[in-house]
Amino acid sequence: MNDMNGYDVEDLKVGMSATFSKTITEADIVLFAGVSGDNNALHVNQEFAATTRFGGRIAHGFLTASVISAAVANHLPGPGTIYLSQLLNFRAPVHIGETVHASVSVKSVDLIRRRVTLETICTVGETVVIDGEALVMTTSSARRPASIAAVQTQQTPALSLV
Repeated sequence: MNDMNGYDVEDLKVGMSATFSKTITEADIVLFAGVSGDNNALHVNQEFAATTRFGGRIAHGFLTASVISAAVANHLPGPGTIYLSQLLNFRAPVHIGETVHASVSVKSVDLIRRRVTLETICTVGETVVIDGEALVMTTSSARRPASIAAVQTQQTPALSLV
């Protein structure tokens, strides 16, 4: 574990998994629309959305996908992780009041490059709403001592003998 309680790349093994869950609220949709600028009527206009095949407003796809980011950032690999890429397949809509469960599972680990490939799946009940794959870079315990020693060397004043 790193000093932020995230997994170092050396700690990760294929098959490890974690889940983060979030209930999507009206406030989430309104705030996401404001932050992202995505004011698609399907998300913000009930009258319009009622006429669509969804029968009402649905959450933004990327709002739903952000639950994956929370699973990665907070649980596996956790704090210190840097997202490099994410493939998303949107399979079903998410409605206000539904709880999204984002599961991430380690598919492969590249110790040398500190890269981890994760399978990512979001479900609502038994329904898969998003699936995909993420590539992340995480911390390394093997590299930490060298970087700490370098910082300490830079901070230690040189002694001179007169």
